[in-house]
Amino acid sequence: METIDIDTAAAFRAAADAHEGFASSPLARTVAVAVDALRAVPTTVPDYRALDESTLLSLNTLTAEAARLTRTHAALLAGEIARRSAPELGSQGLAQRAGHRTAEQFVKVTHGSSGREATTAVRTGVLLAEIADEGSLNLATGEVSTPTQPWLREIATALQSGSISVEQADAIASHLGAPNSAVTGEQLGALAAELCEAARVRPNGETGLDVDHLVRLTRMRREELDLESVRLREDEQYEARGIRIVEFPTGAGRLIMDLDPENLILAKQVLHRAVSPKLRTVRFFDPTEKAKADTILADTRTPAQLGFDAFMQLLILGAAANPAFLLGTGAPHIRVTTTLKALESGDGIVRVEGSSALMSMRTLTRLHCTGGVTTLLFDEHLQPLDIGREQRLFTTAQRTVLAVLWGGCAAPGCDAPVSWCEAHHINEWAAHHGRTDIADGILLCKHHHLLFHNNGWHIQRNNHSKYWLTPPPNIDPNQTPRPLHPKTGNMRDLHNEQTAHAKQTG
Repeated sequence: METIDIDTAAAFRAAADAHEGFASSPLARTVAVAVDALRAVPTTVPDYRALDESTLLSLNTLTAEAARLTRTHAALLAGEIARRSAPELGSQGLAQRAGHRTAEQFVKVTHGSSGREATTAVRTGVLLAEIADEGSLNLATGEVSTPTQPWLREIATALQSGSISVEQADAIASHLGAPNSAVTGEQLGALAAELCEAARVRPNGETGLDVDHLVRLTRMRREELDLESVRLREDEQYEARGIRIVEFPTGAGRLIMDLDPENLILAKQVLHRAVSPKLRTVRFFDPTEKAKADTILADTRTPAQLGFDAFMQLLILGAAANPAFLLGTGAPHIRVTTTLKALESGDGIVRVEGSSALMSMRTLTRLHCTGGVTTLLFDEHLQPLDIGREQRLFTTAQRTVLAVLWGGCAAPGCDAPVSWCEAHHINEWAAHHGRTDIADGILLCKHHHLLFHNNGWHIQRNNHSKYWLTPPPNIDPNQTPRPLHPKTGNMRDLHNEQTAHAKQTG
């Protein structure tokens, strides 16, 4: 493994400071001044421990911006290093002359980063360079430069403006895919702009989607444009399913299962029902369910051990598990959503609760034949159930609708699945005469439910079924509303069909 010790690094910096290029390069001088300023910032724990909470939060936002901008500059440098280390240059390439095989290795060693981080920097830097060079004339070949991926132009623009990070840009670019017979470059360009908007940092410092959520959203939105890819992916994942047992010399072993999305949902549902009380993620109002939950909570086994024992018990008892053992009743099943128009046409998007993967209509048809699936249809009204104030708690049917609308905890950045969530009245039932209606309900995990209630966070809804989260003054003095986005695309499907119908009948 190649390393650079402190003395060598200091020598490199001294040589760079003395290099005449710094005197003639405004960019180099500006970066040097910025680095000097950053060196002057204290790095001792007591200085940070002395910060009040408001300053701590503000400083966290500033350092996040500094890190984002620094990685953008590093990507630009990595792209230029890659250009000067092109394979056709052989041993005369920049990285090769410095003793490295590739530009990625050069960046990894000089930045002290991982191979993955270096590859991301180089890949993003090359993209920025390609977009910047568009239309320029190569004097050596006489050719006009053309980007290999012009549909990624919006990503390059957003990255250079500082509104998204290198990691966010690479997540979108890597999972957006390329045009094919079903999806045009123009469609991908529009989708790239939409995803950049979802990822970008707002003027008030509010961050967009993190990389993990952005990857899932990018893949889901791409599949929405290309239904044939959904069918192909389903076939590939189903063919790749399998189970293997690895035996250890000690007599123990490991069971390894490769699951397609359909069976993964079933497995996750069983696991969540078995261990969720242990994780303190749900509350129960039914006395019988509460008794089961208390029994699981008092169990001395860990959540992992409980999950293991639950699966082994199911192997012994069969799919229709003993109702006294698992929370809830009946065998596990899949809940899917689609629109009436898609069902009638026989070709459209089917969404699976608890997964970002889409399902094809042919799979839904098969599941209807074999059982174990509940299909919820939505019309153009978006609010399929309205109970009013006759009862305080959301019914099972209402929670089912909330589950398929939100797909998990609505709090930004929270990954809690539906089975860990509670139904929350956005207008408190007692204090604000809130209604026990789907429109006034939202799913929150136990942590965020308590946080929002106890710390003064408020959720509002406009007339277009858009929801907004308003922080308390001690978090945001301006109390700028933050949009809440469902973890599924069900609402977007309905709005898209409404818009298309309005254009056709307009």
